[in-house]
Amino acid sequence: MEIKIVTNEQELQDAFTVRKIVFIDEQQVPEEEEIDQYDEEATHFVVYQDQLPIAAGRFRVFEGAGKVERICVMKDQRKIGAGRFIMTQIEDYAKEQGLSTIKLNAQTHAIPFYSGLGYEVVSEEFLDAGIPHRAMKKSI
Repeated sequence: MEIKIVTNEQELQDAFTVRKIVFIDEQQVPEEEEIDQYDEEATHFVVYQDQLPIAAGRFRVFEGAGKVERICVMKDQRKIGAGRFIMTQIEDYAKEQGLSTIKLNAQTHAIPFYSGLGYEVVSEEFLDAGIPHRAMKKSI
């Protein structure tokens, strides 16, 4: 696996392709909710396996903390460590930016994954794009 911080249009389109397949096609999130105004300001990450994009996510600074968003892995690539790999790289990037806290909004089914990475639930359940979520955070 190889991870890239997006620096060109092709890499950005690779990130959007993974997000479209996972969130829009698989999870039925409306496209107007998935692609939003924060995409322009975010730093995007793409994981490649055999030169094909298999995972993506984005990162931005929000209220003095790192905010991890849109983490997704192609269905046939889950369970190979791509999610853990992208999260570790994003956390390293956040540390390089001088941040000490990372926040994210996890789909409730993914809470065990993020808990395994050291994140703690810090909110009650809420809906985002019709999907149950809970806010989580981690000190890095």
